[in-house]
Amino acid sequence: MKKKVLIIASNTNTIGPNKRRTGNFLPEVAHPYAEFTRANYEVDFATLTGESPYLDDLESAADPDNLDFLTGEGWVKMRKAVKLSTVDVSKYDAIFVPGGLAPLVDLAHDELIKKVVKETWERGAVVGAVCHGPVSLLNVKLSDGSYLVNGKNISSFTTEEEDGYARADVPFDLQTELTKQGAIYHTVAPWQPFSIADGRLVTGQNPASGKGVGEKIVAILGPSN
Repeated sequence: MKKKVLIIASNTNTIGPNKRRTGNFLPEVAHPYAEFTRANYEVDFATLTGESPYLDDLESAADPDNLDFLTGEGWVKMRKAVKLSTVDVSKYDAIFVPGGLAPLVDLAHDELIKKVVKETWERGAVVGAVCHGPVSLLNVKLSDGSYLVNGKNISSFTTEEEDGYARADVPFDLQTELTKQGAIYHTVAPWQPFSIADGRLVTGQNPASGKGVGEKIVAILGPSN
């Protein structure tokens, strides 16, 4: 059987007091998607509302994997994202949450995404996220009452990167909040690719890290039959 990955995307298109335009950052979707499809995985998309997600960073469309996503099946499938509450997530070998500023708005506190992450982790599947996508890991408590990120080696968009990008627009600092919940936080220089796997938990630092997150998820799951 084919391995299956569910990409859970944000529906948001604005953030902050100045209504900054945002969405899911193109390479953070397209690069992992490319790794999943090269491994012959079945990839589906879901959002909280079931509405078509928004994309940000279309300026990077000339990148080969980004262009393939936009002109091929990827963007078609993403626009047909289904409502997360209607999905049997237990059928998926992995879930993956891309970043962009958008997830800070609708995935930061939503109870359903926290439930999905908890159940996916506790049944032994892979949980992946990149850049601002690890906001989906915040406040996820396991059955034993501990935070999912407590004692885990992870990364996300860093305080230093946010200071030079969208500090006035974001509601909180992601690195700070993950660290408060016990995450063992890892970073490299701003905007450089970095991804890390701690068992079945795979995270990446920034837009340049999506490929590495995808590769690590594939390395854990192995090829499809």
